[in-house]
Amino acid sequence: MSELLAAIKFNAEGYMTDPNQWTREIAEVLAKQEGIDTLTPEHWKIIDFCRQTGLATGKSPTLRQITNGTGISTKDLFALFPKGPAKKVAKIAGLGKPEGCV
Repeated sequence: MSELLAAIKFNAEGYMTDPNQWTREIAEVLAKQEGIDTLTPEHWKIIDFCRQTGLATGKSPTLRQITNGTGISTKDLFALFPKGPAKKVAKIAGLGKPEGCV
Protein backbone atom coordinates (compact mmCIF):
# COMPACT_ATOMS: atom_id res chain seq x y z
CA MET A 1 0.00 0.00 0.00
CA SER A 2 1.16 3.48 -0.83
CA GLU A 3 2.63 5.74 1.85
CA LEU A 4 -0.08 8.20 0.82
CA LEU A 5 -2.71 5.80 2.19
CA ALA A 6 -0.86 4.97 5.42
CA ALA A 7 -2.66 7.61 7.51
CA ILE A 8 -6.08 6.97 5.95
CA LYS A 9 -8.65 4.85 7.78
CA PHE A 10 -10.63 2.30 5.77
CA ASN A 11 -13.49 0.02 6.80
CA ALA A 12 -13.43 -3.76 6.36
CA GLU A 13 -14.72 -3.45 2.79
CA GLY A 14 -12.02 -0.98 1.76
CA TYR A 15 -14.03 2.25 1.81
CA MET A 16 -12.57 5.38 3.39
CA THR A 17 -14.24 6.19 6.71
CA ASP A 18 -13.58 9.95 6.50
CA PRO A 19 -14.28 11.51 3.08
CA ASN A 20 -12.57 14.71 4.23
CA GLN A 21 -9.19 12.95 4.06
CA TRP A 22 -9.63 12.39 0.31
CA THR A 23 -7.41 14.07 -2.28
CA ARG A 24 -7.05 13.63 -6.04
CA GLU A 25 -3.68 11.96 -5.41
CA ILE A 26 -5.33 9.44 -3.11
CA ALA A 27 -7.97 8.82 -5.79
CA GLU A 28 -5.25 7.93 -8.29
CA VAL A 29 -3.72 5.39 -5.88
CA LEU A 30 -7.13 3.89 -5.09
CA ALA A 31 -7.96 3.69 -8.81
CA LYS A 32 -4.79 1.69 -9.44
CA GLN A 33 -5.81 -0.69 -6.64
CA GLU A 34 -9.16 -1.09 -8.42
CA GLY A 35 -7.41 -1.93 -11.71
CA ILE A 36 -7.71 1.50 -13.36
CA ASP A 37 -4.24 2.67 -14.36
CA THR A 38 -5.10 6.16 -15.58
CA LEU A 39 -7.96 8.45 -14.59
CA THR A 40 -9.15 10.27 -17.71
CA PRO A 41 -11.25 13.47 -17.80
CA GLU A 42 -14.34 11.22 -18.13
CA HIS A 43 -13.34 9.36 -14.96
CA TRP A 44 -12.88 12.68 -13.14
CA LYS A 45 -16.27 13.96 -14.31
CA ILE A 46 -17.89 10.95 -12.63
CA ILE A 47 -15.68 11.07 -9.53
CA ASP A 48 -16.32 14.81 -9.07
CA PHE A 49 -20.08 14.31 -9.48
CA CYS A 50 -20.04 11.50 -6.91
CA ARG A 51 -18.02 13.57 -4.44
CA GLN A 52 -20.36 16.56 -4.74
CA THR A 53 -23.46 14.38 -4.42
CA GLY A 54 -22.02 12.21 -1.65
CA LEU A 55 -20.83 15.11 0.48
CA ALA A 56 -24.14 16.97 0.01
CA THR A 57 -26.38 14.01 0.86
CA GLY A 58 -24.15 11.91 3.10
CA LYS A 59 -24.68 8.94 0.76
CA SER A 60 -22.81 7.62 -2.25
CA PRO A 61 -24.87 8.01 -5.42
CA THR A 62 -26.40 4.94 -7.02
CA LEU A 63 -25.66 3.83 -10.56
CA ARG A 64 -28.88 5.46 -11.78
CA GLN A 65 -28.06 8.75 -10.03
CA ILE A 66 -24.61 8.72 -11.62
CA THR A 67 -25.92 8.10 -15.14
CA ASN A 68 -28.67 10.72 -14.74
CA GLY A 69 -26.35 13.28 -13.13
CA THR A 70 -23.43 12.94 -15.53
CA GLY A 71 -25.20 12.03 -18.78
CA ILE A 72 -22.83 9.07 -19.14
CA SER A 73 -24.55 5.83 -20.14
CA THR A 74 -24.53 2.71 -17.99
CA LYS A 75 -22.55 0.95 -20.72
CA ASP A 76 -19.88 3.68 -20.67
CA LEU A 77 -19.78 3.61 -16.85
CA PHE A 78 -19.05 -0.12 -16.95
CA ALA A 79 -16.32 0.53 -19.55
CA LEU A 80 -14.71 3.19 -17.34
CA PHE A 81 -15.22 1.36 -14.03
CA PRO A 82 -15.52 -2.37 -14.85
CA LYS A 83 -17.33 -4.82 -12.56
CA GLY A 84 -19.48 -2.66 -10.33
CA PRO A 85 -19.01 0.98 -11.31
CA ALA A 86 -21.02 2.52 -8.45
CA LYS A 87 -18.95 0.68 -5.82
CA LYS A 88 -15.64 1.40 -7.58
CA VAL A 89 -16.40 5.09 -8.01
CA ALA A 90 -17.45 5.35 -4.36
CA LYS A 91 -14.14 3.81 -3.25
CA ILE A 92 -12.06 6.01 -5.55
CA ALA A 93 -14.07 9.11 -4.55
CA GLY A 94 -13.46 8.43 -0.85
CA LEU A 95 -17.14 7.79 -0.11
CA GLY A 96 -18.96 4.95 1.61
CA LYS A 97 -20.52 1.96 -0.11
CA PRO A 98 -23.61 2.95 -2.11
CA GLU A 99 -26.93 1.77 -0.66
CA GLY A 100 -28.39 -1.20 -2.46
CA CYS A 101 -24.96 -2.53 -3.56
CA VAL A 102 -24.26 -6.07 -2.45
